[in-house]
Parts: sequence; structure tokens; C-alpha cells
Amino acid sequence: MAARSKRTNTKKGRRRSHKKRNRILLLLLLLVVAYAILWFITPSVEEYYGDGGQSGVLASLEIPKLGENDELILHTGFSFVYDEEHEQARWVAYELTRDEIYGVHERADDFRPDSAIKTGSADLDDYRGSGFDRGHLIPAADLPWSEQAMSDSFFMSNMSPQDPTFNRGIWAALEAVVRNFAATEGSVYVVTGPVLTDGPYETIGENEVSIPNYYYKVILDYVEPETKAIGFLLPNEGSRNDLTEFITTVDEIEEITGIDFFPQLPDEEEAILEAQVSAAAWNIDEFRASREEREAYSRDSSSIAIPQKEDTKVTMVKSVIDSIMVQTKREIRSFIRGLDIPILNALPL
Repeated sequence: MAARSKRTNTKKGRRRSHKKRNRILLLLLLLVVAYAILWFITPSVEEYYGDGGQSGVLASLEIPKLGENDELILHTGFSFVYDEEHEQARWVAYELTRDEIYGVHERADDFRPDSAIKTGSADLDDYRGSGFDRGHLIPAADLPWSEQAMSDSFFMSNMSPQDPTFNRGIWAALEAVVRNFAATEGSVYVVTGPVLTDGPYETIGENEVSIPNYYYKVILDYVEPETKAIGFLLPNEGSRNDLTEFITTVDEIEEITGIDFFPQLPDEEEAILEAQVSAAAWNIDEFRASREEREAYSRDSSSIAIPQKEDTKVTMVKSVIDSIMVQTKREIRSFIRGLDIPILNALPL
């Protein structure tokens, strides 16, 4: 009797073990299937990082042409390519709309290193005692539509060493003018950054953050009926000169920086827009709006852009998944290319 009971318990134990193993196998199978589906619906490396025609799935109109080794980093409200040699972004790009600048979220001031930079970004210690400001490339004041976007602008990857009289003076004035472009035109595409092609540079901190000599902004108004573009090139120093004295063409800033701006525009249109500039076509006033005015705009505006921007969690999650999957494809493709087997090299990764 005892032997039979023991055999029965043994059989029950085996069945439970089989069921547990089957559940684990089923779970693994589901994970493999889910991964396979994600693999096939994820953009290819070329689609994600941009091919020669910059027809990337995620690359918007503001994204400059990406180099072969450029990694596009996405944060809430803006994207950029980081320059490890100089420990700052080579450029930061974003679309700025009228509804966004009337957002009501306040400045966060939570400066911190950016974990998205695989090699490590600059940190706060690099700037302490240097005599230079942690100058925003995309300004926090362009991101009041989202608490997360505001916070993301304080990643150290978005900082560049700026002379205090420059950062708090003419550069801040230019940032306010760009917001006014968004207010008057409805929407503009902005690319901004340091000039990192006229070194060698002095550096600050243990991470040797380069101190740029110049900064630029290029702005595209692609809202009909009058499309136009404008560039600004400013030395990293205080100035009492009028901002109009620093206006230039997008072509000139391309030549200085080596960056191809707005490559998704039709070639003929891009050539015309980037070669010409008319200060008279732009309202070069600084944007000013009190909190009360911003709150009133949010209540009274018929636009739904602001709440839509606050509801970007699904989009951001997809972007993160895409980034992980595309990076996986990139690593696997690099490994396969290293094997130098023709049939494997033909695989659509």
C-alpha cells in the first residue's frame, strides 16, 4: 500500500514537473515569437539611422544628415548626436510649435549625467569652478509643454561650456527670438549646437569638455504660404550688438560645421532655402509670456497640440523599443559582416 502511494506521489510529481516545464517552454516560445515579430516590424538600420536620402522612419524634417557612425539619441521633445571627443552634443534638433511655447510647466534645474550616452556624458564636476555656464543647447524654456521634456533638457549631454555673459545675454535673447518665430509662424524646425570644427580647444573638467568658440542656430519655417530659412552664428562671448548682425545663410553654417541641414527637403527647394535669407521676412522680436498669459492661452486655445504632447508615452515607448531592436540588428549585422560569408551578408537585417 505504501509502495503504491509512493508510486502515485511520484507520478503526480512528474506531472507537476512536466506541467511546469511545459509552461516555461510555452513562455519561452511566446517570448521568441514576440521578439521575432518585433524584429520584423522594427525599422532596418538604414531606415532608423537614415540612408543617403535621409528617408528614415524616425528621422523628422529637422534631423540633419546622419553619418555612418552617428547614433541618434532621442529624448522627450528633441534628438541629438553626441560628440564623444568634445563631450557635448554636435547638434540638437527639434520642432517648436506655438502651442508648445505656451505650456505651463516650470523649469526643473535637475542637472545630471545622461545615461543614454554609452561612453558616458560630461558631469557637473566638469563645470564646477570653471568660470563657464552649463549652457543649454535646446533651452528649457522651449519645453514647458511637458514636465518630462523640461527635465530631459537638463541632461549634461544638452550642456555646452558658455561664457556667462554670452549664455545669459545675447544667446538667451536669440532663444527668445526663436520662440517668437514659433509664435508668429505656428511651427518651426530648429537645429542648434556648438561649432566643433575650428579647434584645437581649451577644455574644462576631468572629462575635458571642449570650450567652443562659436555657436549656431538654423531655423526652417516650412508652413505655407511663405517657406523660409535663416541661420545665426555667434561667438562665445558677451555682445551688445543687434542680433541681426549675426544672421547668415544655412549654407554658410553648413560650410563651417560640415553638417548637412534639412536633407529631407526636395533638393531644388533645399538649395533655394539654404542659400538665401531675408531678415525682413522674420519677426526678430523676443517672445515674452507670463504664466497667467500661458494659462489663459491653454484654456482658450482651440488647439489640442498641448494635451497630445503630454500623451506621448506610447510613442516614447515605441521609440525606446525601436532603438534597442535596431541596435541589436546593428550588432548582429556587424558580427555577420565580420564572418565574411556572402550568403549571410545578403540577409536583410
